[in-house]
Amino acid sequence: MALWVEKYRPLTLDKLTFHTELTGHLRQLATTGDLPHLLVYGPTGSGKRTRISAVLREIYGAGADKLKVDQRVFETPSRRKIELNVITSSYHIELNPSDAGIYDRVVVQDMIKEAAQTQQVSTASTGRKFKVVVVHEADALSRDAQHALRRTMEKYMGNMRVILCCSTTAKIIAPVQSRCLLVRVAAPTPGEIVEVLGAVAKKEGITVPHEFAMRIAEASRRNLHRALLMLEAASVRQYPFDGAQEIPIPEWEEHLRTIARSALRQQTPAQLMAIRKQLYEVLSHCIPPTTILKTVALQLVEDVDQALKPEVVHHAAFYEHRLQSGQKAIVHLEAFMARFMSVYKRYLMELV
Repeated sequence: MALWVEKYRPLTLDKLTFHTELTGHLRQLATTGDLPHLLVYGPTGSGKRTRISAVLREIYGAGADKLKVDQRVFETPSRRKIELNVITSSYHIELNPSDAGIYDRVVVQDMIKEAAQTQQVSTASTGRKFKVVVVHEADALSRDAQHALRRTMEKYMGNMRVILCCSTTAKIIAPVQSRCLLVRVAAPTPGEIVEVLGAVAKKEGITVPHEFAMRIAEASRRNLHRALLMLEAASVRQYPFDGAQEIPIPEWEEHLRTIARSALRQQTPAQLMAIRKQLYEVLSHCIPPTTILKTVALQLVEDVDQALKPEVVHHAAFYEHRLQSGQKAIVHLEAFMARFMSVYKRYLMELV
C-alpha cells in the first residue's frame, strides 16, 4: 500500500495547489516549442521533483509516465566499473550522479551523450525533437562533473535539454547557472500545508482539527513531504485526533536528539566512543551525513546557553564543509562531536 505522500502526489500542473504563479510560468515553458535548460532549486519538501515530473508530463503526455529502472555500468579511466540505477522513459532520463562519488564526472558525460545521440521516439506525437536529462542533487556534483556538464550542455543543445534539481545554487558553478533558466520553488507556508493536509484527509475519509493540522505544519518546518508523513503516522497511532495529541517524529531523528543530549550530559573519551557507535548506526540506515550533522547541531543549539550558540553554529558550518570535501562521513561527524564536547567542557569549567 502506497504512502499518502506518494498516493496523492499531483501528477499534472493543473493539480498543484500552491505557487500558482510559478505553475503558470512552468506551463508556458512546457507549451513553447523550445524548452531551455532549467535549474530548479528550493528547500527540501517544497515540491521540486513533483513540478519537474508535471512539466515532463505536460511536454510528452502519458509517455513520460511509462518508467523503468535500469542498472547501468560505467567504466572510469582507471578501468573501475561503477553500477548506478537510472530511471528512464522513451523521452527522458533521471539520474543521481552524486551516488557515484568522485566518479560522477564519468556518469554525467556518458549519460548525457547517450541521451543526446539516441534518436527521439515518436516526435510527431509530442512535437519535441529533444530528450530531457533530469539530474537530481545537482549541488552535490563535484566541480569536475559540473565543468563536464557545462561542455556537454553546449555541445548537444540541439537535441537534448538538462533539468538540474538541487536545494541551493551556492554550490553550482557560475558557467552552469548562466546556461540555465533558474526556477526557485519556495517552501509552502504553514497555511498552505494545512490546506493540503485537509484535502488529503478528506480523500482518506478522516477529519483533522485545524489546531492539530497547524501543529503538524509548524513541526514539519514547512516541509510538505514531512508533514504528510507525520499526518499518516499520527492517524495510525491514534484516531480520532486530539488537539493535544503528540506529533510523531521519525525514529532516527529521535535517536539523533538522544545523541546530542548525551554529549551535553558527559564530555569524556568514553562518551565520545559511545557516540561514534551511535552515529555509525544512523549512517548504516542510509540517513545522509549532512542531515545527521544538521539535526544534531540544531538540537545542541536549542539546549546550550545563549553565549555558546554562535560558536556551535560556527563549528557545525566548518565541519559541514569538511563533510562535503571528504570521503568518510563518520570522521567528520565524530570530529564535530569532539569539538563540541571540548568547547562545552571548557565553558562548564569557566562557570565553576
